[in-house]
Amino acid sequence: MYLGLDLGTSSVKAMLIDDDQKVVSVGHAALTVQRPHPGWSEQAPGDWLRATDEAIAALKASHPKELSAVKGIGLSGHMHGATLIDNKDRVLRPCILWNDTRSHAEAAVLDADPRFRALTGNIVFPGFTAPKLAWVKNNEPETFAKVAKVLLPKDYLRLWLTGEYLSDMSDSAGTSWLDTGKRAWSTELLEATGLTVEQMPGLVEGTDRAGTLRAELATKWGLGSDVVVAGGAGDNAASACGMGTVKEGQAFVSLGTSGVLFAANASYLPKPESAVHAFCHALPDTWHQMGVILSATDALNWHSTVTGKSAGELTGELGDALMAPTGVTFLPYLSGERTPHNDATIRGAFIGLGHESDRAVLTQAVLEGVTFAIRDSLEALKSAGTKIDRVTAIGGGSRSRYWLSSIATALDMPVDIPADGDFGAAFGAARLGLIAATGANPLSVCTAPETAETVEPVAELTGAYEAAYGRYRALYPAIRSLGS
Repeated sequence: MYLGLDLGTSSVKAMLIDDDQKVVSVGHAALTVQRPHPGWSEQAPGDWLRATDEAIAALKASHPKELSAVKGIGLSGHMHGATLIDNKDRVLRPCILWNDTRSHAEAAVLDADPRFRALTGNIVFPGFTAPKLAWVKNNEPETFAKVAKVLLPKDYLRLWLTGEYLSDMSDSAGTSWLDTGKRAWSTELLEATGLTVEQMPGLVEGTDRAGTLRAELATKWGLGSDVVVAGGAGDNAASACGMGTVKEGQAFVSLGTSGVLFAANASYLPKPESAVHAFCHALPDTWHQMGVILSATDALNWHSTVTGKSAGELTGELGDALMAPTGVTFLPYLSGERTPHNDATIRGAFIGLGHESDRAVLTQAVLEGVTFAIRDSLEALKSAGTKIDRVTAIGGGSRSRYWLSSIATALDMPVDIPADGDFGAAFGAARLGLIAATGANPLSVCTAPETAETVEPVAELTGAYEAAYGRYRALYPAIRSLGS
């Protein structure tokens, strides 16, 4: 048996798989996000430990025998979070999360230093880790002075699980401190934020052995001895391992809290000015590119809160048959945007409202707004040299057939729906645990699921969608100028 632990923004998921990669059981435990000020987003790292304990306790309650057979554990987690600990491993402040934009001024300063884009292959986004440390240095100097280690969220979990200070390449590539081409920490970039390599975890590949489960936890959860913990991956790279998106030309679109268009690359292809992320993959000698939008299902959830209707009720009002855009446009920039704008201060908008704009029209506009933001990511990936001709859909939003039809039509490419099963980050993490524990060939483990169905573009609506996308593209500079 192998265990995948995925530390998400809203929950911890523990997935148990067997030697044949069949999912045996899944445990969950909820997490909350604290937003003490506008643009801030934080979590208490201690809550991650509690939630992990609860999720594994659920597995123990339902499948104690299977849990006792675990030989490897893989880790996945939300990226970029700044978890600061002192020289006694005590947490110094709440973790500043990936969707926190308080450090936009510090990010702009670091991004103006040409070494950052040259070495990392990426813009220094406000959500990345380095500007967060610059913000702490500027605003909480007493805390900064006590920082012994900076850990990404899943790697704080690893410290608790194993006692090791280690991180993998895919997660570390989102810090703005990694020389992404060389897969090594950059002393130059660390020095630029007042830090040293000694304050960073050691680096491993996602498939490497990266510690052994502490005996105390093994006993508590009913596991055996010498349980290997893999290097693991950032959540999107872990999802790619779960989806088998590990070879050149393979791609997926993820409709989760944020939205991601992810493409695997056999070589390192940075183009920072496009706001495309060029990161190391979880597998050795492999990289990936992704366009990231900050509000995907988050936009629909916001609309749900405002209207008092569930997301399922809202999308249900539209049915499954795709409709032409109505002329109402939604910009999903509820907490700023990454690809392609790199704008932490922009905010969302409805444009083109009329007396006839009822709830269903607004819902349709919200889905289309996210769809067009994903199209923006596709155009950015194209400009960075990546060619894809189909995508596989994952994430909670992929349950909406209407949304998938919208995406297929806007991207003008087929969208594959995987066969029933959970192929996300927890499954990818479990696969990495299997590889680390057994030494199996990563490419033979990280295979793609069977396709249950393919959603094709609606040919008669591609023209209307192209016109609507043109309107969408014209609106960002218009509303940006209003806020300047």
